[in-house]
Amino acid sequence: MNDPIGDMLTRIRNSQMRGKSTVSTPASKLRAWVLDVLADEGYIRGYEAGTDAAGHPTLEISLKYYEGAPVIRELKRVSTPGRRVYMGVKDIPSVRQGLGVSIVSTPKGVMSDASARSQNVGGEVLCTVF
Repeated sequence: MNDPIGDMLTRIRNSQMRGKSTVSTPASKLRAWVLDVLADEGYIRGYEAGTDAAGHPTLEISLKYYEGAPVIRELKRVSTPGRRVYMGVKDIPSVRQGLGVSIVSTPKGVMSDASARSQNVGGEVLCTVF
């Protein structure tokens, strides 16, 4: 797999289109950090670490719905392995005039765009959520 974050985001999008309550993805620290930001911002209920049938570590993501519709309307990958997107603190985009969230990987950890602006750090823009 070349793009583990992109794979996780696609699994979340596909599961929400099918109305699933949970989705499983292979575990990694970066994926867990991205899921922490999604949970803190209220886009998912949470996640739990576990193992699959072969004994590989996985993350079970609990998806969130409001009145039958998925909370996440749009989930886009910005920085890919073939094209990394780095931005300074002044250049970090606001998603839908501040209604959405950009997830940024900074030297101080993975955080939302608002947290990155408040801590005055830039970094790699991983994805945008609305």
